[in-house]
Amino acid sequence: MTMDKKVFIIGLDCAAPELIFERWVDDLPNLKRLISSGVHGRLKSTIPPITIPAWTSMMTSKDPGELGVYGFRNRARYTYSDMSFATASLVKEDAVWDILSRSDKKVVMVGVPQTYPPKPVNGSMVSCFLTPSTESDYTYPPELKGEIEDAVGEYIIDVKDFRTDDKDYLLRQIYEMTGKRFELVRYLIENKEWDFFMFVEMGVDRIHHGMWKYFDKEHIKYESGSKYENAIKDYYKYIDTEIGALLDMLGEETVVLVVSDHGAKKMDGGICVNEWLIDEGYLKLKEYPGKLTPFNKVDVDWENTVAWGEGGYYARIFMNVKGREPQGVVDPDEYEQVRDELRRKLEALGDEKGNPIGTRAYTPQELYRECNGIPPDLIVIFGDLYWRSVGSIGHGAIHTFENDTGPDDANHAQEGIYIMSGLDGKDVQGERVKDLHIMDIATKVLDVMGVAIPDDMQGKAAGGETADYDADEEEEVRKRLEALGYVE
Repeated sequence: MTMDKKVFIIGLDCAAPELIFERWVDDLPNLKRLISSGVHGRLKSTIPPITIPAWTSMMTSKDPGELGVYGFRNRARYTYSDMSFATASLVKEDAVWDILSRSDKKVVMVGVPQTYPPKPVNGSMVSCFLTPSTESDYTYPPELKGEIEDAVGEYIIDVKDFRTDDKDYLLRQIYEMTGKRFELVRYLIENKEWDFFMFVEMGVDRIHHGMWKYFDKEHIKYESGSKYENAIKDYYKYIDTEIGALLDMLGEETVVLVVSDHGAKKMDGGICVNEWLIDEGYLKLKEYPGKLTPFNKVDVDWENTVAWGEGGYYARIFMNVKGREPQGVVDPDEYEQVRDELRRKLEALGDEKGNPIGTRAYTPQELYRECNGIPPDLIVIFGDLYWRSVGSIGHGAIHTFENDTGPDDANHAQEGIYIMSGLDGKDVQGERVKDLHIMDIATKVLDVMGVAIPDDMQGKAAGGETADYDADEEEEVRKRLEALGYVE
C-alpha cells in the first residue's frame, strides 16, 4: 500500500448497499466509477446501527461500550429520569482528526455526527445536525462561521422536519440542504489546506425515513403509482452528480472513500416495549394514561417495577436493581436470572398474529470490549430491524403500525456501504471485499496516510465516565432532538 496519501471521505448517512451496488448502480456513473476503480463491499455497523454512536465508532475505531455512548440519549446517572444527549462533549476517545492534527496533518470536517459543539483541530470543522441552529457556535475556528455565510449564504444544518406528511415540503428541504452542503464542501476544498477531508450528508437518511414506502413494493404501506415512486432514486442520482463534481476537483494523490454508518430497510411495525412490560408484570403504573403519553410523563410505581424500556430504532431495557436504582426491587443476586428471563421472553415475542419475527436481545457485555458510562441492561433488536421499538404508553396494545413520533417508513439496516478508490496496487479493480466492520475505517485512513495506528484501536489495519454537561447546551440539544422526533 502506498503511504502518505491524502484522504477524502464522502459520508452518506443511511446509504443502502443494495441500492448503490445492485439496484441502481448503472444510474450512478460516478459511484460506479469509484466502485470499478477500487474496492467495495458491505460495511457492518455497530449494534445498535444508528447514527450515534456509529459515526463516532467509525472514526475512533472504538465500540459503543468503550465510547460509553449507546444512542442519542444515555443515562447520566442511576436515576429514573436523568438522560444526557450524545454531543461531542461525551466523546473522550481520539478520533482520526485528533490523531492527524497531532501529526501536523491538516484536516477539514463538515457535518460529521457527534461533532457539536466543535472542538479545536489542526484545520477547520463545521459541526453536525445536533447543532441547535446556525445562531450557535457551530464552527472551528469560530470565525469560519462568518466565512461560510459569505461563501454560501444561509447554511442549512438539517431539514426542519423529516417526519411529516407534506412530502413536497420534505423534498424541497432535502434538496436545499444537500445543495448547500455540497456548495460548502466545494468552497472548502478550494480554499482550505487539507490532508484529510470528511463530510457527511444527512439527506439520504431523511429521504429514506420519509419516503421508503413509495418505491418498496414489499412495504406494508406501499402506495402503487405514487408521484413519489422515484423520489429516492432521483435523489441518489442527484447525489451522484454532486459527487462527480467533487471528484473532478481532487488530485491523483487523493484516496476517496464513500461510506455509510448503516443501511436502510422497510419498517413493518413497532413493538410497544413498555406496553409489553406492563402486560408481563415487569412494569407497574400508578395510573394508566388515557391518551398516548411519552414514558417520562407517566406515573410509574417504581417500588413495584422490575424493568422499563426506551423506544427508538432499537430498545434499551433497564432493570430496577436494589442498591443501584433509588427504589430498586431486583436483588443483585437474582439479576442475571431476571435478565435472562426478560431476554428469553423478548426473543420469543412475535408479530401481531404470533408469528416469529427473529428478535435478538443482547447484553452489552457480550457486544462490547468494555462498558463505560451506564449501559442498558439489554439491547433489543426487534424483528431483524424490520420492527422498531416504541416507548410511549397508551396504545392499549403491544403492536402498532403508527410511529408515535411522526410518519416514518424505514428502519436502519445492519450493513452500510464501503467504497475505496485511489490506492496503488493490483487488488483495486472493482473487487468486492467481505467482512468489513465500521471500526476498520479509522485504521485504514491512518494506514493510508502513513500515521501510526494506536494499539487500542479495534480496526483490522491495527495489529468512562459520563461527561458533565453545560446546562444551556443540554437544553438546546434536547429541543433539537425533540423537534426531530428522537425523544419519545
